[in-house]
Amino acid sequence: MTSTARSTLTTLSLCTALIVGCAQDAPESVDLAIRNVTVIDAVNPVRRSQTVLIDDGRIIDIVDSNTAPETPASKKIDATGRYLIPGLWDFHVHFTFDKRFTDAMAGLFLYHGITNVRDTGGLLEDLLPVIDTLRSAGSNAPNIWYSGPLLDGKDVVYDGVNFPGLGIANPTPEAARANIAEIHAAGASFLKIYEMVTPEVFAAIVDEAGLRNLPIDGHVPLSMRARDVAPQVQSLEHLRNYEMDCVSDPELWLAARQAELANVANEPGNVLRSRLHTLQRLTAIIAEDPAVCAETTEALKATITVPTLRMNSMDLYVPFARDDFDRAMDLIPASVSEEWRAARDALAASEEAVDTTFAEWSLRRTGELHLAGAPIAAGTDTPIGWSIPGYSLHTELEQYVEVGMTPLEALHSATVKPAEFFGLENEMGQIKAGFLADAVLLSADPMDDIRNTRSIEAVIHQGKLLPRAHLTRLVTP
Repeated sequence: MTSTARSTLTTLSLCTALIVGCAQDAPESVDLAIRNVTVIDAVNPVRRSQTVLIDDGRIIDIVDSNTAPETPASKKIDATGRYLIPGLWDFHVHFTFDKRFTDAMAGLFLYHGITNVRDTGGLLEDLLPVIDTLRSAGSNAPNIWYSGPLLDGKDVVYDGVNFPGLGIANPTPEAARANIAEIHAAGASFLKIYEMVTPEVFAAIVDEAGLRNLPIDGHVPLSMRARDVAPQVQSLEHLRNYEMDCVSDPELWLAARQAELANVANEPGNVLRSRLHTLQRLTAIIAEDPAVCAETTEALKATITVPTLRMNSMDLYVPFARDDFDRAMDLIPASVSEEWRAARDALAASEEAVDTTFAEWSLRRTGELHLAGAPIAAGTDTPIGWSIPGYSLHTELEQYVEVGMTPLEALHSATVKPAEFFGLENEMGQIKAGFLADAVLLSADPMDDIRNTRSIEAVIHQGKLLPRAHLTRLVTP
């Protein structure tokens, strides 16, 4: 090799080394950079003027926008004056309760900032095709966890005849174990106990769930007391049957319920349950013994309560009375919207007195549970009770603040607490490096006013940016 050739080769090698070195020193590009944003979650301090870096579906770093060098990104957002919160959960939904809603629910949830949902009851044959559709939609549908059917007793409330088909019979412990095996094999990530099970069936469900490492959600069975149920399950819904364990002689009330549950008249499950509620619910509220109720409250601290307060308080706060409800109804399926508008008109014309005892009790009881330190998670029971998927979760949070939560505590109920139910608190519910990139970009500060969770400008789901125009397309027929 000539000296000239050696010199040329040396020069090329030096240039190549310099280029490689420069490439190694240059910051790697990420999928999304959200700059100059105020970051808010229910665990960490508020962080202002931050850049949130997202890549491959996760938050990879959060840095100071004023001092950190700008990282190259495929997409960039200047979020000056904006607020980033974790993606919200609706912790109590039913995709198959009203099949007119089923196809529209995924888009409605994302439009309103809900990136995760927990379906708390549906028959497997109805629900599994929906699950497949949602998961195949990727970032255009919320993540979903599901229980499969309600595990009811010999008499089934949601039997598909008198009420929509959501539940199955579990007349014996052996039947319950066999049903759970099928539900688990179908991919369910938790179980849902319903109101008509016997204590023996309840015990079998708890045991089988433990063997399979499945969390349990449910209603307090009418054959049991709330204080005895709470330590054995991971969440309870609607404050249902709590009131019956707050009277001075709860064992007498329990014995009366158990006698009726023998169902010698062979009533349909929904009729029997409604009759028991009519017999005892309001009477128990009126006869409440504060000392006994305090004992029940202490026991309820062992589980998560999902009050579905927006539903329980509808006699006081009719959804139709909200200024924005008509606009929200414009987004739901036309057949449902027409039906609900007719119901609104009928309510407005009615002169019948409305008993608000249960609504007032629900508000007070939720406040008491929160004050006592009982865990609370936000769910709505959508689409039941004039509940628009996604929209109603924000109403739920507003009512939590009304009964005594701070906005940050309300946010905790819709982000951190649901993740904890599934043991996912180390990757969901915070805006934090390493966590899944599910977030909501707001134009107003939710800490100033929890109603600002409605001021959604964009959603980040599975690391993908869904701007307002994209969200609108998801709810446009």
